[in-house]
Amino acid sequence: MVFSQNEEGKPKKEKKEKPSVTLYKIVSARQDTTYVDTSLTIQRDYKFNYLRKDNFELQEFANVGRPYNTLAYDFDKTNLKPLFAAQGHHFNYLEIEDMSYFKVPTPLTELYFKTAFKQGQQLDAFFTINTSNQINFSVAFKGVRSLGSYQHSLTSTQDFRFTSNYNSKNNRYHLITHVASQDLLNEQNGGLTDESVFLFQNNDSDFKDRGRLDVNFENAENELKGFRIYGKHEYEIITKKDSTDQNKLVIGNIISFEDKKFLYQQDSPFDGYGESYKTNGLWKNTTLEDFNVQGYARFENDFIGSLSVSVGYTDYNYGYDSKVILDDGEIANRLKGNQIQAGATYKKTYKGFEIYGEGGVNISGDFVGNFLVAGASYLINNKHKVSTQIKTHSAAPNFNFLLFQSDYINYNWQNNFNNVKTQQLNLEFTSEKIINLSASYTGIDNYAYFAVKVNDSTPTPHQFEGRVDYIKLKVQKEFRYKKFGLENTFLIQDAINGYEALKLPRFITRNTLYFEDNWFKKALFIQTGATFKYYSDYSMNSYDPILGEFYIQEFDELGGYPQFDIFFNARVQQVRFYFKYENFNALFSSTNNYFAAPGYPYRDAVIRFGIVWNFFM
Repeated sequence: MVFSQNEEGKPKKEKKEKPSVTLYKIVSARQDTTYVDTSLTIQRDYKFNYLRKDNFELQEFANVGRPYNTLAYDFDKTNLKPLFAAQGHHFNYLEIEDMSYFKVPTPLTELYFKTAFKQGQQLDAFFTINTSNQINFSVAFKGVRSLGSYQHSLTSTQDFRFTSNYNSKNNRYHLITHVASQDLLNEQNGGLTDESVFLFQNNDSDFKDRGRLDVNFENAENELKGFRIYGKHEYEIITKKDSTDQNKLVIGNIISFEDKKFLYQQDSPFDGYGESYKTNGLWKNTTLEDFNVQGYARFENDFIGSLSVSVGYTDYNYGYDSKVILDDGEIANRLKGNQIQAGATYKKTYKGFEIYGEGGVNISGDFVGNFLVAGASYLINNKHKVSTQIKTHSAAPNFNFLLFQSDYINYNWQNNFNNVKTQQLNLEFTSEKIINLSASYTGIDNYAYFAVKVNDSTPTPHQFEGRVDYIKLKVQKEFRYKKFGLENTFLIQDAINGYEALKLPRFITRNTLYFEDNWFKKALFIQTGATFKYYSDYSMNSYDPILGEFYIQEFDELGGYPQFDIFFNARVQQVRFYFKYENFNALFSSTNNYFAAPGYPYRDAVIRFGIVWNFFM
């Protein structure tokens, strides 16, 4: 607190100047730094959802906290070993690269709240503090519980995150660490029965209460759980003492352990999934224990750039508690082993140019894998950016393609699949004044997917014998006129080859017309308008709750439905309020054709409210 004197000569207190919001820094896992943003923009409106990020390329289900159907693909992962099962439930699962770390001049709190669907709410609470200039801690909890409008569709999310980072006083030693405990529970009903789908589509007035529509079963649930400990620390052996020094040499170590589980349980079997080994009490737990340690060295030079090399060790244990004995053999209960990997990265920035590269390879172990990413970008007049990237990636399919067990007989297999080999070319142009444009081509050999065989009723893993060629073009442009704005995003895509294995809508668009203004002597900033989203009809992927995955189907053409949301948002200082009438045009539809997957309708017209509140202490 600062003191000064008033006209009578008595000391008076003056308020201490608050730190700039730009001093509240957010550091990503890749060491990219941003700061806390309390503005209210259309992009912030797009991110005000369960995932806390823009879901333009995803289709939500009727209830929050459930899987998302993928409308467009990125193929941006560079894993060297198989991924875990139930990837359809991983949209809200925070991986190592999704975690953030903080540095703040004063304690910071953020509260996120949003209404859900019948007897439930969403809350994401976060707090961070620097106990000194060197040490920061953060703790966060995300809790969601929503009953849903349809029978037996409750969702529950409980995510706990703790992060810390430390820098020594001489700034030569750096440490970041986090603990994440995540639990995503979904009651499963198998979707609507065929008769209920007919009643829903024909907008039968007797079934406006969606709880009256019959579902395939009301006795199952699946759950994705994970616990992870992660730490990364490094020390500068050679450091830059002043501006004349050109070299830096850093050695570091990364260590992590993660325990994942995907559980499916059901009181009694459902005939639609085929015969079962049990008549009641179906229960199957898929587990993965994953331990990783890596050592690296990084050399930085003002002229050469930044070059690092690394060596890593991985120990994995995926599978089940028992084997499955068949008439013609057996299905193993475990895939376990270890891998040794080597990798390197390079980065150089010079006069608006940036070039970078990254590569990795398994040099021993049961799985063969490698990747190489190289890219370059150029900043034009500090306003426009052009970038390009090429990538090759070879890795085994996810673990559940290789080994899966269930109490349902049809859901048991062990496969020796070839590596999925991906080649990708990306081009991007970004400019606030002109346009944001991205284009990509992806070629995939041995593409792995789930599909239903001819004369069968349940999905099984497949590898496409031909080549999948996928192209994608995305354009974004916002127009402003006085207090009005029009934000437009268009996406065109196609699987030139392999469409039978990669189903997708060829066209997606989202357009938002809005009005912004300051009211009450600029004490209140408001934003109101309507968002239109549409994607062309296609053979939308089906959802399977036993696998926790989406699979290819050929019978139901869905999509082609225009969705309108009307919103009113407001900001008072660091508080942002969000009101939205979702799927508003469903009130006037004579037929209902909005689905998240075959048998799973999207939500009806509903008003939702939420708030994001930042406290700067």
